[in-house]
Amino acid sequence: MKVFKDTLEAAGIIRNTVVTTGSFDGVHIGHKTIIDRLNHLAREINGHSCLVTFHPHPRKVLYPDQKDLKLINSQEEKIELLSQTGLDNLVIIPFSVEFSKTSSHDFITKILIGHLDARVIIVGHNHHFGYNRSGDFSYLYDLSNKMGFKVEDIPLKDIENETVSSTKIRKALLEGNIMRANAYLDYQYIITGNITDNVSPVLSGARGRYFNMSIEEEEKLIPPKGIYATNLLVNGKMLKSMTVISETNGQPVIDFSLLYDKHNLEGEKGSILFYKKIKGSEIFYDFTIDNDEVIEAREDVDELIY
Repeated sequence: MKVFKDTLEAAGIIRNTVVTTGSFDGVHIGHKTIIDRLNHLAREINGHSCLVTFHPHPRKVLYPDQKDLKLINSQEEKIELLSQTGLDNLVIIPFSVEFSKTSSHDFITKILIGHLDARVIIVGHNHHFGYNRSGDFSYLYDLSNKMGFKVEDIPLKDIENETVSSTKIRKALLEGNIMRANAYLDYQYIITGNITDNVSPVLSGARGRYFNMSIEEEEKLIPPKGIYATNLLVNGKMLKSMTVISETNGQPVIDFSLLYDKHNLEGEKGSILFYKKIKGSEIFYDFTIDNDEVIEAREDVDELIY
């Protein structure tokens, strides 16, 4: 997958494209349905699939005073997940207040068609774009008849008769319902960051060696306080682990311990893959943790097959 930092960088390089646009936060099973269709149509026209997304997230730019934005993926995580879908090209538009004023007409004609040579444009269910979100499928359809490109609408993916959406995934994660979120995502929820030994004070009496996972993007969604069965992906190795999410000075803290392996991980970059919540926030008392709870949780995690 080729990654372009704006549409001008991609202009003239990628041609004859099938394009879709959106945040694609989570790269969940519904998003993968759209990307699968994108790739299929690109092969049909002997062209290339292209996904256009934005960074930073538009809400962060347009409503900087709102601090409740929570994203399923960091930018790094999203790029990695998209690279696994078979997508040919990813174009990341730097989102700004000025760009937000781009009209729907200009976004389609100047950017998607002018810069990216879009021959087919695919949109998800109820997708809107352009200034004040004025563009939608009906607008695209009318414009396609005038300009000669094709447009297609993809419905949301259903799982167990439930419509998948990033909103539902965020809700499941914030409730600690990791297995439900994973079913929607079609992969284990991921937190990627730098590994340090700056462990939370809540683990001062806990048995075993713990490491801290430091993340860079403040919008990254962190599951609620508790103990989780997890895997750690580091240096290409998948290691079974137990993760403790606590809170210090109102900020979430992510610590983990390897179950079987002994490695000095300080200074490494890794990803925690969440499988299941084992214990809830009731284990935390005034920034201390009952060592018996940690031992019991470790035994619970050790018995899981994942």
